[in-house]
Amino acid sequence: MTSILLKGGVVIDTDPVPTVLGGSDVLVRDGLIATVGPDLAAGPGTEVIDASGTIVLPGFVDTHRHTWQAGIRAILPDTTLPVYLERILYGIAPRFEARDVYASVLGGALECLESGITTLLDWSHIQLTPSHTDANVEALRAAGIRSVFGYAYGGRGDLDAMAAETRRVHREHFGDDPRSMALAAFGPEIGGPERGVAEWRVARELDLPVTAHMGGHSAESAERGLAVLEGEGLLGHRATYVHGLFYTDEAFKRIAANGGSVSVTPTSETMLNIGLPPTGRARAAGLPTSLSGDTVATGPGDMFSLMRAAYMFERVRPDDAGMGFTTRDVLRMATIEGAETLGLADVTGSLRPGKQADLIMLRTDTLGMASAHDPIAAVVLCADTSSVDTVLVGGRIVKRGGRLVHHDVPAVLAGIAETAARVGG
Repeated sequence: MTSILLKGGVVIDTDPVPTVLGGSDVLVRDGLIATVGPDLAAGPGTEVIDASGTIVLPGFVDTHRHTWQAGIRAILPDTTLPVYLERILYGIAPRFEARDVYASVLGGALECLESGITTLLDWSHIQLTPSHTDANVEALRAAGIRSVFGYAYGGRGDLDAMAAETRRVHREHFGDDPRSMALAAFGPEIGGPERGVAEWRVARELDLPVTAHMGGHSAESAERGLAVLEGEGLLGHRATYVHGLFYTDEAFKRIAANGGSVSVTPTSETMLNIGLPPTGRARAAGLPTSLSGDTVATGPGDMFSLMRAAYMFERVRPDDAGMGFTTRDVLRMATIEGAETLGLADVTGSLRPGKQADLIMLRTDTLGMASAHDPIAAVVLCADTSSVDTVLVGGRIVKRGGRLVHHDVPAVLAGIAETAARVGG
């Protein structure tokens, strides 16, 4: 039995709501959270980590990121969604070879870990061949992050080929770990109703959740997409609706009644001129609503930027409609609500004993974090990536003393640079 004791930090739990537990310890045994409380005994053979001067909380959860785009960071600022789709998906993506996928996904996943994101849904629409897919899965596993692989079929061929390849990926890579895969559907909005119905039916056959960009294009498209799912008896399938800006309050209630969830990306939704994030409206309908980095091709990818953007855009809704939204609400979205979105609330997202020990320690001995009166507000409004001192995933230390510990970071950076030079012209 291996044990780790995080000793003397200011501990924040997040379930049912973010709460400061004060000076406490967190005991980890065999990768699981064993006990949280003051003055815990270390016991023989326990590694003690001095957490004094830090805030200890569950790791962040990102529910929608195109991780392969780490190789084309900041290539397209100051743009719009149509330009992004044309330049990135139809222009640059076909240049990616399997080795580029591996280099970019590994780098992007390590970027997440370094900034305190311990769980990631990789919404991967770079699956041009089976070799691309295999490289993507291998990179996620090599990174050591807790991941859900959102598989979006990208090969040429009919819908039968899509179904067959989805089954292969599930069988060969996730048969023993079914909750680590989701079907990333292009339809019914982007890829059309026929493809959408085929994708959702394969997901139902394999008992995979669906993650789909829906409700983010126009009010008419949003309603048509839901109507397709309702007409085909698919609305009740487990699904995360990415963006969802154009859903009405009534539509959100229909999604909630069918067990859906929402992933918002407050940075890309505003920077690409799509619209204001639907954060408060989705949560008011009872939907688990989470945060996601989307793409670093056009904006930031760290959770601190996402939390601040979500907080600020919600607070400036017309007629003071968002003034009830608090820093505690946004921290919940970044942790346990993200886990709920991914169907992993029994695994991660809070400090409940028995869950996986996905933990982060944020330094407070910096000028930007010193003397913070409200630790939760400090995490949301003051911390940044440089605050992340230590990160554990399943009780395994992946970052210690501000440095990733299991990877040759210069080699990873070299791989990303090689890809950037090859594909970014």
